[in-house]
Amino acid sequence: MAVPKNRTSAARRDKRRAQNMKKVAPGLSICPQCHEPKLPHRVCPNCNYYDGKEIVATEA
Repeated sequence: MAVPKNRTSAARRDKRRAQNMKKVAPGLSICPQCHEPKLPHRVCPNCNYYDGKEIVATEA
């Protein structure tokens, strides 16, 4: 069984873990139709518009 000969330093250990710390939440953009925050390049969950067109038909 493989056993480490020397202790792994904190700097070397933390370098491996640093990749997980780079992830950030996506930025929000403002919907031009209803002026609510939404994820960019996605249909607005509030008014169902994308690029000035209604994408998901709302039942009225």
